[in-house]
Amino acid sequence: MADDERRMLFDIRGRRRNVVKVVYALLALLMGASLILLAGPGLFGGGGGSSTSEAAKQLEEQAERIERKLAKSPEDANLLASLTRTRISAANAQSEVDPTTGEALLTIQSREEFEKASAAWSEYLKATDEPTAGIAQLITPALFSLAQTSRTTNEALDNITAASEAQKIVAEQRPSLGSLSTLALYTLFTGDYGAAEEAQKEAAKFANSKVERESLEKQFDEVRKRAKEFQKQIAASEKAAKTTGAAGGKEALQNPLGGLGGGSSLGE
Repeated sequence: MADDERRMLFDIRGRRRNVVKVVYALLALLMGASLILLAGPGLFGGGGGSSTSEAAKQLEEQAERIERKLAKSPEDANLLASLTRTRISAANAQSEVDPTTGEALLTIQSREEFEKASAAWSEYLKATDEPTAGIAQLITPALFSLAQTSRTTNEALDNITAASEAQKIVAEQRPSLGSLSTLALYTLFTGDYGAAEEAQKEAAKFANSKVERESLEKQFDEVRKRAKEFQKQIAASEKAAKTTGAAGGKEALQNPLGGLGGGSSLGE
C-alpha cells in the first residue's frame, strides 16, 4: 500500500479546517454512541499484509463472477444482495488499522469498493419490494463512511440520506433501542428533524429505565444542535458557491464532511 493511501483521503488543511470542526464532533458522537450497535466490532477490520491482500483478491474475483451472472439476469435480487455483501467484504479487507489508535482507516481502494457496494444496493432496492434488514444493516455504515469522505456537499447528503433510508429498513424490521436511536441520529443528520423526533420517540419505548431514557434524550438533543450547525454550514457553502459563481454549482461545493478524523476513522 502506498504511503499516500495510508493517509486521509482528502485534505482538510486551510479553510476546510473550520468547516469540518462542528461535524467532526457530531460524527464522533454518532460513531461512538450508536454505529457500533449496528456494525459490531468486526465490520471495519483491516490490516493483515499478504493475507489481507489475498482475501481482497479472492473477494474481487467473487464479485466479478456475480457480475457476470447479473449480466444475464440484471434484476435478480438475490444476486444483487450477494454482490452488495461481497463488495462490502472486499472493502473491509482493504481497510487498514491505525497501529496507534486501533481505528480502521478507509483506503482509496476500500472506498471504491464501498461505492460499488452502494451501486449494487441501489439496484437491489429496485429489484425487490422487500429488502432485508440483514443487507441494510451491512450497507448503512458503508454509506455513512462514503458520506464522510465525499468530495461535494451533494454527494455527502446523498450518502447520508441513503444511510438513513437503509437504517429505516433495519429499524422497521428489527425495532430496538439501538436501531431506532441510530435511525433518529442519522435522520437528524439529513435535516429531517420531524422524522428524527418520531424515531426518537419509538426508541424511547425500548428504554429499560428512567436513566436510560434521560441519556437517550440528552444524546438526541446534543446531536440535534450539532446537526443544525451542519445544515447551516451546508447553506453557507451553497450561498458562497452561488455568489462566487463556482463552476458546477452545488456539485462543485466542498463537502463539509470530507476527510474527517484521518480519512474515515471508523473504529469503535
